Amino acid sequence: MGLIRDNGVVYKPVDEVDLGINSDQIYLHADVKGPSSNGWSDCQTIRVVSGDEADRQHFAIFSEEEQSNSEDDNSITLSHSCHSFEEGYTHLVTYGVMEESPLYVPLHAYEDFEEEEVKRLCPNLSPAEQVQHAINCLEPSDTTLQDSYAGFRRWKILDYSRAYASGKITPLMVAEQLISAVEQSCGSGMDMSFFISHDARDILRQATQSTLRYQRGEPISVLDGVPIAVKDEIDCMPYPTTGGSKWLHKVRPCKEDACCVQRLRSCGAILVGKTNMHELGAGTSGINPHYGTSRNPYNPKRISGGSSSGSAAVVCAGLCPAALGVDGGGSVRMPAALCGVVGFKPSFGRIPHSGVLPLNWTVGMVGVLAGTVEDSLIIYAAISGQPEPHQSTVPRLKLPILKHSNMSSIRLAKSDEWFNDCSDDIRACCSKALASLHKLYGWETVEVTIPDIEAMRLAHYVTIGSECTSSIAHHLEKKGRSESGSDVRVALSIYGSFDSREYLNAQRIRTRQMRFHEKIFSMADVIVSPMVGVTAYEIKDDAKDTGELDYVNGAALVRYSIAGNFLGLPAVTVPVGYDRLGLPIGIQFIGKPWSEAKLIQIAYAMEALCEAEYKKPQVFYDLLGKC
Repeated sequence: MGLIRDNGVVYKPVDEVDLGINSDQIYLHADVKGPSSNGWSDCQTIRVVSGDEADRQHFAIFSEEEQSNSEDDNSITLSHSCHSFEEGYTHLVTYGVMEESPLYVPLHAYEDFEEEEVKRLCPNLSPAEQVQHAINCLEPSDTTLQDSYAGFRRWKILDYSRAYASGKITPLMVAEQLISAVEQSCGSGMDMSFFISHDARDILRQATQSTLRYQRGEPISVLDGVPIAVKDEIDCMPYPTTGGSKWLHKVRPCKEDACCVQRLRSCGAILVGKTNMHELGAGTSGINPHYGTSRNPYNPKRISGGSSSGSAAVVCAGLCPAALGVDGGGSVRMPAALCGVVGFKPSFGRIPHSGVLPLNWTVGMVGVLAGTVEDSLIIYAAISGQPEPHQSTVPRLKLPILKHSNMSSIRLAKSDEWFNDCSDDIRACCSKALASLHKLYGWETVEVTIPDIEAMRLAHYVTIGSECTSSIAHHLEKKGRSESGSDVRVALSIYGSFDSREYLNAQRIRTRQMRFHEKIFSMADVIVSPMVGVTAYEIKDDAKDTGELDYVNGAALVRYSIAGNFLGLPAVTVPVGYDRLGLPIGIQFIGKPWSEAKLIQIAYAMEALCEAEYKKPQVFYDLLGKC
């Protein structure tokens, strides 16, 4: 380990790196050797070894006896139970040598570019007005409630709106069905753990008000009376914002709606509660020892993914056509792919972030989970607002005209080794989806090389970890650490071990990757990849009480997520099929900064090719059909 100090990677200057298919850049597979931290007994203590600086990069699991024998030893010899935190981490990040300056916030300057079939909205429109513009972008549909269920199809926002307008179904009727379904899902026979908190009286109050508006012929928008769920990382009255923890809401009370929630409420949406999540967003499984594990509706024995686990699961199970999440490292898109729904993360700065827990300032963004691309567009239109105080401006909102017949030729950048670094079923399914796009639309695949993907993953980990611990450091020692799950205590210990050199080098890697991606986007419209490297895996019984920090599966789940967060790029995942066990598979499209309109058009085209094959989850609630 000592030689690593002098043998960090010497990175080529960006301009000297070939991004073509014949590049000499080597794709590094994530060689993760951390233990799967589930099922710890109470007598075990988890901590970072803090002797020699190189040894900081390891963590060990000690029994109380082992800890007491080593408590005063500042140079601990690592036992056989100790595993490398990240193989090559110090080589790629800590001692990496590069010429680029650091980039701290991924805010992108806007360069106007031609886009076909988009509508530019005037500034200062109300959320309801922006929603109406989104509706005007949709293809006309004569679908009715009676004939729209020929195959499996999720109810869309417009289905709710049309049902309410007909007078045959009211928001109050839907709210009663939803409350009954949530209570059933929480029962001992199912234990789906979709929500951390929901208030039946508040739901009925909102639904009653919406019903009266429809009776007067005065609905606010098509979102009026539509149930929408909110991840418990976003402020939404009257609920506390726990961040999936048992303590954070005690030191940070929720006093008002987050901006994105205010905008939905102003459209008449019914905010039905706070969805479950991985504690502090510090994991990818969604297993929460405090509030239960949000189970995957396609197979309740398996994870729904994290950290926006509950938001993905409620949409998948039909309880809501859409939900809000927060995406700091794929936390909207990963669970969306695992649960077979759409996950959309806009460009950094597009959605106001006020009222969101400050767990990851420069990588976290509010995102949308929805049953369809159409519904993701409607919610996106509602929550897109004015720039934050620290932003000088954001580009005018552009909404795509969604028509299956109006897609021009699209160039899809594909980095072969990265694309193929997933399970056989995922690789085959996503390759088939690409072939379908080429066959029907004539879209072109451009073979490229994206350098240093593993270095980017590690640099993102340093960044999100540093931001998380910095934001809650003043609470941790008083209350938070002792009340956190075992998996989160491990994560926080690792996060706290990063030093200033590592943080600065991580931001220099961010600069490099920003420039690499700018070059790739000069060759193609979007980057395409699978969304995750594995499908939903089984929940271990002993993980439910302690939490789980599985670095091996975690690395596979985040493999394709990082650029969207670390570089602030818009990205979307769309379900394209299933593995041999019937578990959903999603494909991902990553766009240029501020290219949300084109990205949604591409996702809509992809969805059109696959939706006829969509399958009904094992756990599904037909709210409109039962009214």
